[in-house]
Amino acid sequence: MNDHVINDQELIRQFIEGNHDSLEKLIKKHQRKIFSYILIIVKNKHLAEDIFQDTFIKVINTLRSGAYNEEGKFLPWVMRIAHNLVIDYFRKSKRMPVHENSEEYDIFETLNMFENTVEDKMVVNQIHSDIKKLIEYLPEEQKKVLVMRHYRNMSFKDIAEQTDVSINTALGRMRYALINLRKVIEEKDIILTT
Repeated sequence: MNDHVINDQELIRQFIEGNHDSLEKLIKKHQRKIFSYILIIVKNKHLAEDIFQDTFIKVINTLRSGAYNEEGKFLPWVMRIAHNLVIDYFRKSKRMPVHENSEEYDIFETLNMFENTVEDKMVVNQIHSDIKKLIEYLPEEQKKVLVMRHYRNMSFKDIAEQTDVSINTALGRMRYALINLRKVIEEKDIILTT
């Protein structure tokens, strides 16, 4: 178990025992990542602040009620809460089509939702840097296809020819690369928060 997880668990334990400063430390520790994620999608600072606040109201209520049971996975749990609140906002305002229970989340599509402000570019650069670190955890064949497709903008036909496989194999490797990338993001969230 790494220090990151132990620290979160310790802060949660302290908060549940009545130490409210520990919650503030926990929020400050993960604030940048959670707020940036919300802002990426809603593209409105005030709305992002509201959703961020709602996220932590839900976190506080869950912790106080004793219903928190995501031991060692605090950040992914909070990110799921934030994500669900963003989806709820868009459902209510009907501004974005929502795909029910979609497991086919492509982080590269999320990056394309940014506008071209200086702040957005800084966030995109940080996310790209984090993703490049995470890609290193993928199997070599999947890594190769993902890099060719998203960083070299190659077609699947060209990828298939260059790697000497069928187009279906190239597509399959890309699909598994994205699935495995999501798993790595969940397992290695400490890399994204440093």
